[in-house]
Amino acid sequence: MGKGTLESVDRAAVEGELERLVRENRVTVAVVFPLVGAVTLVASALDLLPAVLAYNPYLLLFGTLVMRSPLVAALVPLTRRRTGIWLGVLVAYSYAIEWVGLTTGWPYGEFEYVVDLGPMVAGVPVGLPVFFVPLVLNAYLLALLVTRGGRATLPLALAFVLAIDLVLDPAAVAIGFWAYPEGAYYGVPASNYLGWVLSGTVGVVAADRAFDRTALRERLAAVEFALDDLVSFVLLWATVNALFGQWVPVVVAAVLGVGLVWTGRIEVGRVRLIERWRTVKRNE
Repeated sequence: MGKGTLESVDRAAVEGELERLVRENRVTVAVVFPLVGAVTLVASALDLLPAVLAYNPYLLLFGTLVMRSPLVAALVPLTRRRTGIWLGVLVAYSYAIEWVGLTTGWPYGEFEYVVDLGPMVAGVPVGLPVFFVPLVLNAYLLALLVTRGGRATLPLALAFVLAIDLVLDPAAVAIGFWAYPEGAYYGVPASNYLGWVLSGTVGVVAADRAFDRTALRERLAAVEFALDDLVSFVLLWATVNALFGQWVPVVVAAVLGVGLVWTGRIEVGRVRLIERWRTVKRNE
């Protein structure tokens, strides 16, 4: 057996094991983690936790990585050289635009990080791509499911990116992740969303270039947990917004939830979890 064959076998084994782990722990990853995270974040904002736990940057990064695992498990088998190139472009862009935004106020408007979101370099979180890139990929995947790969995929993906930030930013401001000098939408200025039009456009175009649409649609049909990261996002940030009485973001999160249900991302998972539970009971 040649070296290339061994590498293919090893990669397939790792991908299969990751897929198994994610599938067997769907409820923990997509439901328990975000709900615990929401309570922890709100408790941090209200000074209800010990200093060692409140806004602990490594716990924040760890929890985020766990919730990203379904997206990683779903997309890793599709990664090729062009995938790495385009995602690399998106990672580099995310660092660059964040640094420009922090130092110049463009394109999002003036803002500052109030707490460290993991290790920070020049004021920018080292883990920024872990926070930003999956949001774009989730929006793109949901749009791909809704449009079935049609011409409206990219415009709808951009709309989903903006919807995601309409949920995220007010909650992040409420719990003290970052702050703007002023803002009409729960402390967030309109300039932030104009900036997200730019970043969202770059993001969805890069995502579209990174993957083959046909292969991606086939993978989405085969893997029921591909958008569990978006499920956890909706649960986490809708809960935070609700606890602060910020109801418009809750409604926007509910719309994203409807999209997940309509495309079968939540219902399929629920049915399969019930079937697995019944199988376990029969084998006891």
